[in-house]
Amino acid sequence: MTPLWHDHNKTGSRRSRLTLALSGLVALLLCLIPWSGTAVAHGSVVDPASRNYGCWLRWGSDFQNPAMAQEDPMCWQAWQDDTNAMWNWNGLYRNGSAGNFQAVIPNGQLCSGGQTEGGRYNSLDAVGPWKTTDVSSNFTVRLHDQASHGADYILVYVTRQGFDPTTQPLTWNDLQLLTRTGRYAPSQNYTIDVSTSGLSGRHVVYTIWQASHMDQTYFLCSDVNFR
Repeated sequence: MTPLWHDHNKTGSRRSRLTLALSGLVALLLCLIPWSGTAVAHGSVVDPASRNYGCWLRWGSDFQNPAMAQEDPMCWQAWQDDTNAMWNWNGLYRNGSAGNFQAVIPNGQLCSGGQTEGGRYNSLDAVGPWKTTDVSSNFTVRLHDQASHGADYILVYVTRQGFDPTTQPLTWNDLQLLTRTGRYAPSQNYTIDVSTSGLSGRHVVYTIWQASHMDQTYFLCSDVNFR
């Protein structure tokens, strides 16, 4: 008769091998999963929502729903172009601009940060009926800084009256500066109060966030409707 302790030893050995195998499988699967924006944290304007943050907010849990094509066609084309633009909604930045933004970002590429990050965000430059956030003449831009980079300054622009983002690509000449802030100490949430006059209908709010930890600049398009 085989001693009872010997059976226990075999059982324990099998369990150890199984545990080791499962650990290896989990490690392999983790290597295959692409990093999301929440894993490699940076930040974005969350109100009025930047284009890719808004797409993630509305469709992140349902991004394969074919109804998006009719209900939210601009987000649909963005999800089809590169899903990582939405999963990494907080990674739309350029390094080393040295404050000379118009030199590094051509007209028509403002919403993608000059096709930054290997073109991941190119779909955000697409012209069309992006979903808007209703705002009044005085409103607040809310920027979420997941990594607490801080800000040397934040610039907030709005498109001039008469510009139509549903039919025209965004250029530097279409923008008028609303405010330039001072420094923000590292935190996770910044608010910028802005005032406008004489604006109505659809516009683009363009936010440039110069982070403090290095020469890293975020270029963020938010579509709004002035009531």
